[in-house]
Amino acid sequence: MSHPYEAPPGGTPGYPPPSSAASGAVPTPPAEEKAANTSIGELLSDVTKDLSTLMRQELELAKAEATQSAKRAGRGAGLYGGAGIAGHFVLLFLSIALWWSLGAYVIGLGWSAVVVAIIWAIIAGVLAARARKDLQSVKGLPRTADSMKKIPETLKPSEEPR
Repeated sequence: MSHPYEAPPGGTPGYPPPSSAASGAVPTPPAEEKAANTSIGELLSDVTKDLSTLMRQELELAKAEATQSAKRAGRGAGLYGGAGIAGHFVLLFLSIALWWSLGAYVIGLGWSAVVVAIIWAIIAGVLAARARKDLQSVKGLPRTADSMKKIPETLKPSEEPR
């Protein structure tokens, strides 16, 4: 057993070993110690390396998120396609049922087919007119065209051969 006033390893005789908790001293953060003992060039090298690593990690995260989003979008588009096909068959069989009902009970099969075709022609005309109106309202890229006009003449390529 050691004597109470003997110097412990790393301590002063007659005093307890140094301890940041016992002395009330605030420990120096590792970053401050590193900054005090490292040259500016090494610190800048570390910062550059850390930024490069961060950018690579962010790029990998973006790739992973884009892949996941693309898979979900593809699956959603496929489901919409399936719903469209199913809806087409619903309309087809409802049209056949209407054709048969009109033909069997009202005007005959030939004329009922013409009536159903006219109904679909009216629907197609309304949809085409609406589509034409919507497409005519598309203005392209007005802000991009405006900003392209503002590029100074010096930055535009010359059409003269060099």
